[in-house]
Amino acid sequence: MQIIQSSLNDEFRDKVRAWLHSNVPKEQRPKRGRAMREFDTQWQRTQFEAGWAGLAWPREYGGQGFSLIQQMIWMQEYALAGAPAGGAMFVATTHAGPTLITHGTEAQKAFHLPKILSGESVWCQGFSEPGAGSDLAGLSTKAQIDGEYLVINGSKIWTSYAKVADYQELLVRTDPQSSRHKGISWVICDMHAPGISVRPIMSMSGLDTFCEVFYDDVRIPLDRVVGELNNGWRIAMTTLGFERGTATIAHQIELSRTVDALLEIAKKADSSGTGETPIDDTSVAAELAVLRAEVATLRSMTSLTISRNLHQDVPGPEGAIVALFFCELARRVYAMAITLLGPIGLERDTNGRDWPLEYLEAYKWAIGGGTSEIRRNLIAERVLGLPK
Repeated sequence: MQIIQSSLNDEFRDKVRAWLHSNVPKEQRPKRGRAMREFDTQWQRTQFEAGWAGLAWPREYGGQGFSLIQQMIWMQEYALAGAPAGGAMFVATTHAGPTLITHGTEAQKAFHLPKILSGESVWCQGFSEPGAGSDLAGLSTKAQIDGEYLVINGSKIWTSYAKVADYQELLVRTDPQSSRHKGISWVICDMHAPGISVRPIMSMSGLDTFCEVFYDDVRIPLDRVVGELNNGWRIAMTTLGFERGTATIAHQIELSRTVDALLEIAKKADSSGTGETPIDDTSVAAELAVLRAEVATLRSMTSLTISRNLHQDVPGPEGAIVALFFCELARRVYAMAITLLGPIGLERDTNGRDWPLEYLEAYKWAIGGGTSEIRRNLIAERVLGLPK
């Protein structure tokens, strides 16, 4: 049986590899604006039309219902093929869609899931707030019930792709008497609704995909609430479970490729004119060896997470371990790249790589989805059972 399964997996891998080789976009992905959105949605549409969208989604909701092993194979080959990152479609396909499948009404699923799979709608996440940061339970954006509507007032921050999004997974406080985890609701917010304004935030990498979002008497129908009113904390934990679980596998594999690229650079570069290469320096060789070992460790941790997820519908808090290790490792890898390349590493296009951009962008992984400190607290409390 194992031999048969292995053969089937090999056939599946060959099929995935062949399709990606023929269909991965050759042009460079735009980094800003409508052109970026069009690129990302078109790539999603291409995958959808070929039957490669929603690999983990149940077939009854338009997905492929692939096993976790098949999903892993896809992600491995996807990264090895140099396919585009999820970009503007990331929240829709890895957060909002799976959350709606788990907790949404049939009407919500019927309307939104096909639009997500086909690349018709882009989503963003409205969780973080200026006064709460990574303290999700400290959110203060309010939603007052007015007949069949929620009236939203407040603001969100660090909302990726908000200026090109159609919908938002939005957390609001619907019970004014409650505090912390209670009285929060998870709602579907139409980003084109009157009263919403978006202000891009320029990050240190020079990109402006992060945004502030302001809500001024924004009216959202009550039927856009997901998983019942005042039950948003539980729904949000589902969303974050998907985010902290296996959603970054493609990025992890790309990180592994980057370490391999650094090894090749260290073997070939000769900046001193002495004939020696950077890897001849024992300290450089040792650091690259450690990075390679840590990338292998990350792969093992992810495989363990996938194995565990075979027996549960929603990823558990253990995914925070993988997320924490990945974000810390990413910063070290790209810092090593800048050190190894020296002055040439500061150029914006070095053999097809924008190393300064990649280095600065690596810092976002230690913030998005919860800071490293928040993740350590989560691991301590929910995985290790330590007191708060």
